[in-house]
Amino acid sequence: MKSITILLLSFFCLTLTAQVQTEIAPPYNIKTASFVQNSQNVVPIFQLGESFEFQFDDLFGNEADYYYEITHCDYNWIPTDIPKNEYLSGFDSQKIQEYVNSFNTLQIFSHYRLSLPNNYSKILLSGNYVLTILNSDKEIVLKRYFILYENMVSVPLKIRRPRTVKNIYSKHNLNFEINGGDQIQFQNPTQNLKVVLLQNGNFNTAIKNIVPQYNIGNVFVYKYDQETQFWAGNEFLNFDSKDIKNANNYVSFVNSDNDIYNTHLYLNNSKSSFPYSNYSDLNGNFSIRKLDGENNTIEADYSWVYFSLSAPLANPNSSIYIVGMFNNYSTAPEYKMDFNTEKGLYEKAILIKQGFTNYQYVTVNSKGFIDSENAIDGNFYQTENDYTVLVYYKGNTDRYVRAIGKGSANSLNITN
Repeated sequence: MKSITILLLSFFCLTLTAQVQTEIAPPYNIKTASFVQNSQNVVPIFQLGESFEFQFDDLFGNEADYYYEITHCDYNWIPTDIPKNEYLSGFDSQKIQEYVNSFNTLQIFSHYRLSLPNNYSKILLSGNYVLTILNSDKEIVLKRYFILYENMVSVPLKIRRPRTVKNIYSKHNLNFEINGGDQIQFQNPTQNLKVVLLQNGNFNTAIKNIVPQYNIGNVFVYKYDQETQFWAGNEFLNFDSKDIKNANNYVSFVNSDNDIYNTHLYLNNSKSSFPYSNYSDLNGNFSIRKLDGENNTIEADYSWVYFSLSAPLANPNSSIYIVGMFNNYSTAPEYKMDFNTEKGLYEKAILIKQGFTNYQYVTVNSKGFIDSENAIDGNFYQTENDYTVLVYYKGNTDRYVRAIGKGSANSLNITN
């Protein structure tokens, strides 16, 4: 009987695990997939009812048909049992109607734009969502997370230096409160009140499952030290290819040997052993731009961008990837660097749309986890990062987890 019980529990756990929705990186021909609001690429966190878009390019440029589906999920990205007609007014599984072909580019592509809400689909509930893009054979092309929140609580957030001497120069600590005010009275908050902490909108390094330390009335306080710490990292590297034909401070030289442009960046050296140096970045974001272009979306071209890195102290058993919002911080094989034994350098060429692009080198250990502690460019408390706290709540009788608030802060205002 005991063996049967264990077997059933194992099956139940496996079933739950199998239901977890994960982001799926697109195939080679799909590039520059991004959520957009007010013509800017953004981290996909929106207030319920706001308008936003999801855009991407298909390098085949053959005006293929693509469809979208929207799935409502719980805090752990497991699909809820809420009927679709309760969280979505209208329908999904609709064809993406807006697309246009590239103009005057060496690399042809078709550009697609999905606007939400639209005439077919309006999302009604807050929470976690998965956007799935499918091809005409209804095969999954990509999956992306996005979050819709209600503005029901205030979340004052402060970035502080750690109290532990070991990490005082290399980490950022998040102290925050959740103030329900008169709008909501929390039931069993240690179980029902949940948070997600994000650094520069990167879901891969999110901190979850932190309970309140204590409360003062309807204000719940999180003043942890280690539990809410992020490795501070370093400023993002960047390059500007808006003038795709010419070299600049970021680009060593440009050629076009293979029918499209080749953008060769200057060699990057690991900065972990050097003092912190302040320079402006977009905290991982990117901006599509073409010099003298009238419509950057379809006139900006693609080029092979050649990266090279000298990192003699990198763990030889780990892998190094090039990531940023331009590829949704993906550690897919096409972003993994190769080690050139003759040069003693890590190298990689990636097809990227022209403009101003932030990127960083991340190390993934042999177990598949990002090794932020041993970051290629080090960890410095002076680094300027954007931090977000998302608040979730499910009352004792509620049928789904609501996202009820958001707090934001920048480490430029870090305090002791």
